[in-house]
Amino acid sequence: MFAAQRKSAGLDLEAVEMATRAGLHRAGAAILSALLAGPEEHAPRAACPCGAEARYHDRRPKRLLTALGPVQFERSYYVCPQCQRGQTPRDRELDVEGTDCSPGVRRMMALVGAETSFDKGREQLGLLAAIEVTAKAVERHAEAIGGDIAAREQQEIRRAKQLELPEVCAPAAPVFYIEMDGTGLPVVKAETEGRAGKVAGQPARTREAKLGCVFTQATTDEEGRPVRDQDSTTYTAAIETAEEFGLRLYTEAWRRGWSRAKKKVVLGDGAVWIWNLAEQHFPGAIQVVDLFHARQHLWELSAKLFPNDEPRRKRWTPRAIDRLDKGRIETLVKILRELHPANAELSKIVSNEADYFERNAGRMRYPALRAQGLFVGSGVVEAGCKTVIGSRLKRSSMFWTVRGANAIIALRCSYLNRRFEDYWESRSRTA
Repeated sequence: MFAAQRKSAGLDLEAVEMATRAGLHRAGAAILSALLAGPEEHAPRAACPCGAEARYHDRRPKRLLTALGPVQFERSYYVCPQCQRGQTPRDRELDVEGTDCSPGVRRMMALVGAETSFDKGREQLGLLAAIEVTAKAVERHAEAIGGDIAAREQQEIRRAKQLELPEVCAPAAPVFYIEMDGTGLPVVKAETEGRAGKVAGQPARTREAKLGCVFTQATTDEEGRPVRDQDSTTYTAAIETAEEFGLRLYTEAWRRGWSRAKKKVVLGDGAVWIWNLAEQHFPGAIQVVDLFHARQHLWELSAKLFPNDEPRRKRWTPRAIDRLDKGRIETLVKILRELHPANAELSKIVSNEADYFERNAGRMRYPALRAQGLFVGSGVVEAGCKTVIGSRLKRSSMFWTVRGANAIIALRCSYLNRRFEDYWESRSRTA
């Protein structure tokens, strides 16, 4: 390279960088191979999971893809005479049992798989780390690690169900918020068998992923508007029933110190399942219907009431929204009840909207809530539906199994909650 530089009187820095990196990787892989090929203590017998003792059989080679490149070494192989199962204790020690990728490479594949499509992740690993893997390998390892995170979450959820969660020592938050929402995920056809679609007579094409977020607030700005504590938001999500999700969100809230909060707030849209979970798992919390979602109800209703009369629509809508913003829900309900459209279908829509506002009146006292310096919008969870789930799992041409989607969701939540490194460290200790 230096000779070429002298002849050309120039330096292709990128070529030198890449060549140097490749050479150092080869040297590192050679060192690692020598280290793994070093003397291995092996007993004539090893414990088998079946309870018996496996016997030493022979030494077998293993090829492993590492962050430095491929390496190969030999390790002792044992066979159990009772269950006939073969095993290599060294693989278990190195955390490479049943895989041909090192922990470092699997960690990289999990992180790129959590952030982008598996094929794009494969490209990034090749470009940024000089690690050549297939998109299927990225998918397999990202989902396996996400599945392990999800399994550990289920262990915590079971402890919560049995009231065995440890006492939380986090400082008491002045205001603690919980927000919930759902978003549809495109899934393979087998995951929607027997499920009705949103359009009558049409099969379902999506499954709902429920997302919950938890954050705290300690202050307001100069105008008395609430300010979310920086980096306080954590997420939990899955495709599961409302009952299962309720325990999931309760576990996350407990972990974050819900029991010690001075003021507790649950925010969401008007979905009945949200308020059922709030009553069941977060009794006593202040319940707030997202103001902007409530306004959306009125905007959409006015478009149906006055489809061809824009002046009247412009007069009616601000009046209705004014009642809503001022928390005068009973007056708003009266306005709706006094509407008597000739169209039977429209009349039913108006009646349903009146019922919606009447049912949620206690959750729409917006002036009183603002006077307390509280949030009245669920923008955090709505943004979470896009950043946590949509940006990764709702891209063009993506169709998921429930198992695969839940694995990637668990992986993303762990990463966004800044818990992935803790998970990886604990996983390494128990490997």
